[in-house]
Amino acid sequence: MNQASPGQIVRLEPLVARVLANNPSPYTNSGTQTHIVGTTDLAVIDPGPIDEAHLGTLLTAIEGRPVTAIVITHTHRDHSPLAAALKERTGAPIVGCAPLVLSDGGPRADAAFDTEYAPDRVLADGESVGGEGWTLEAVATPGHTSNHLCFALPEAKALFSGDHVMGWSTTVVAPPDGDMGAYMASLDKLMRRDDRIYYPAHGEAIERPQRLVRGLMGHRKQREGQILRLLRDGTGAVPAMVERMYVGLDRRLLPAAERSVLAHLIDLRARGLATEDGGIWKPAA
Repeated sequence: MNQASPGQIVRLEPLVARVLANNPSPYTNSGTQTHIVGTTDLAVIDPGPIDEAHLGTLLTAIEGRPVTAIVITHTHRDHSPLAAALKERTGAPIVGCAPLVLSDGGPRADAAFDTEYAPDRVLADGESVGGEGWTLEAVATPGHTSNHLCFALPEAKALFSGDHVMGWSTTVVAPPDGDMGAYMASLDKLMRRDDRIYYPAHGEAIERPQRLVRGLMGHRKQREGQILRLLRDGTGAVPAMVERMYVGLDRRLLPAAERSVLAHLIDLRARGLATEDGGIWKPAA
């Protein structure tokens, strides 16, 4: 697949085109990729952040054709905010994941969420939306966020994997909403599918998806093993663990690494393998 620049419309296969938003960052790679499905009538998956230039490119790609649905994988602000403006211009309903409002007493992650997201229809696991020659079936994949959905396109044996499986990096799993146990279960769910190709929201298409998913599961198991060894060695504070586990990491990504390690620790505690007291973690007795 050819890496595009913002503003380019790339045809990936007969039913799928891609448009890159101009929002590169350490967390989004080259930016958020919006996918357009269909030929006669269309679905637009993850229209992206509020950006008039990106909206203009999407309307150019749509070429006046009817839009059956604006489809959202999850409500991080680089994925869903442009949906409202696209709905206003096309009249298409917003469908997909549920709204997500966090209410917890711990460190909050909702600054990254689109609090104005208002779907016309929430899709449960296995429910679908379709048009002429295409169907998008919701595949519930919580973990990165509790409301995350992937979307299968059975006509092409393709899966739009959102941020659950990406083509450039491992997925951030950040408590309080991100859940490592749910993330691993969702990876296992994808392993049992036979999709031909994944189209992620960040990074290039994944042409051997089961191999990558197996590798992601192995990577997380390795991280878990590292954490358990550090606990046994007496390293119980998350920042200290990150310093030892992520040598050479871009300093801008340290907060995400700390949240990922915390997600592993919370999962280990739920499984009876770790305990915590005052922010210091220990192996369970």
